[in-house]
Amino acid sequence: MAELRIELPSVTAVLAPADLCDGLAAADDVVVLRVAPREVLLVGPVDVSPLRGLVGESGLVEEVSDAWVGLVLEGDDAPEAFARISELEVPQLGWTQGEVARVAAKVLVEPGRIAVLVPAMLAAHVEERVRAEAAEVLAS
Repeated sequence: MAELRIELPSVTAVLAPADLCDGLAAADDVVVLRVAPREVLLVGPVDVSPLRGLVGESGLVEEVSDAWVGLVLEGDDAPEAFARISELEVPQLGWTQGEVARVAAKVLVEPGRIAVLVPAMLAAHVEERVRAEAAEVLAS
């Protein structure tokens, strides 16, 4: 069975020239998502002050956690539950982005865990789709 949990992740957006985005590194507990040539999302606890100093006037660093919700599938059937709401092929480990339940999403994969980050205003829709489409493999 798979379990579905809702999480409120810490997310920081960095909009900066591509060369600055290329060089961004983060602590081990922060996932760096290069979502576009001039955009990086940092998922996890981040101190924005040093980042703002690094980016300076050439970009923007903002804490945007309120804009995101994480729907987390855990357990042996997590991949099966995910396959019922998306045609994306998820990596064994890492991340990808694309359509999940007809919503643009970021998908972070760890052993036994698939976290789907969606815009907060669409989270209820995605949760409803997961619960409806994957009901057979979700723990109640």
